[in-house]
Amino acid sequence: MTIQTPAPPFIQLHHEDRAALRDELVAGLLETPAHIAPKFLYDALGSRLFDAITELPEYYPTRTEAAIFEQFGAEMAGVVPGGSILLDLGAGSCAKAARLFPVLRPAAYVAIDISVDYLRDTLQQLQKQHPALAMLGLGMDFSARFSIGAEVADWLSDGPAAQAPRVVFYPGSSIGNFNPDEALALLRQAHAVCRSGSAGGGLLIGVDRAKPKAVLEPAYDDALGVTAAFNRNLLLNVNRVLGADFSPAAWQHVGLFNAPLSRIEMHLEATTQQTVCWPGGQRVFGAGERLHTESSYKWPPEAFEALLREAGFGQARHWSDAQGWFSVFWAPA
Repeated sequence: MTIQTPAPPFIQLHHEDRAALRDELVAGLLETPAHIAPKFLYDALGSRLFDAITELPEYYPTRTEAAIFEQFGAEMAGVVPGGSILLDLGAGSCAKAARLFPVLRPAAYVAIDISVDYLRDTLQQLQKQHPALAMLGLGMDFSARFSIGAEVADWLSDGPAAQAPRVVFYPGSSIGNFNPDEALALLRQAHAVCRSGSAGGGLLIGVDRAKPKAVLEPAYDDALGVTAAFNRNLLLNVNRVLGADFSPAAWQHVGLFNAPLSRIEMHLEATTQQTVCWPGGQRVFGAGERLHTESSYKWPPEAFEALLREAGFGQARHWSDAQGWFSVFWAPA
């Protein structure tokens, strides 16, 4: 007889406000230069394409971060409290957190992502692999605001981890998608979530560092064109949400390092002059005109430690690879 593992509960806090999303898109498209928020990259297909990106030889962050966890996991386990509630921001496939379950030994796992359908599917599979671990899926756009609502608080208070410290896990240097002011705001919200549980909570976060352009740019513009497909897929998502008529084939992907701002930028560049229309509006894009879709800031360790302190965290420590390309920080709340 086959024993069925119950699907983990799922709380949907991200309800797509189509009118607000359309207003946000129109405002960005009509600005000069035009821009679209990176959250629109992550529909179900975009999330799967990003998972493929992390397997590419040019994309060093995932494997470098994984090697840091592998090398220093025992040290991390000495400072990150065991038996915690692990809150995984931008969980996606949940693979990064799952690899740390044997090291961090969480009492409960909360997977948080804006891509609701994708998260629901992956979390259901993960529960089958770890049937004894309490799990919760949380559909949330934490880029707008990260907080624990009443429904989540009720689930936490009723479960085996009711008195456990809260550890926010934010790997992959996704914090780099926020400019410094936005990053500070998110870190302050993460600090408040950590402090809302028992003593001992904190933030475990992966942060990419500046390095030569010859390493950075191929990581965001790979030879196979997977990142280009990921970026152009954003236009299909915009068409769906806004009712626009972008033709992805008429745009080419651009990934470049902006050294003065210490950030990688992803753009889509119009290959010909074109008029993009949507209900109630339009914009003419000239050939060569760019649409900014994502930034990835690269942080020196000392600057990121200062940002953590400004957000309210205590004395942080970090671990890095031998080349100094990437760091993982533990910041107690």
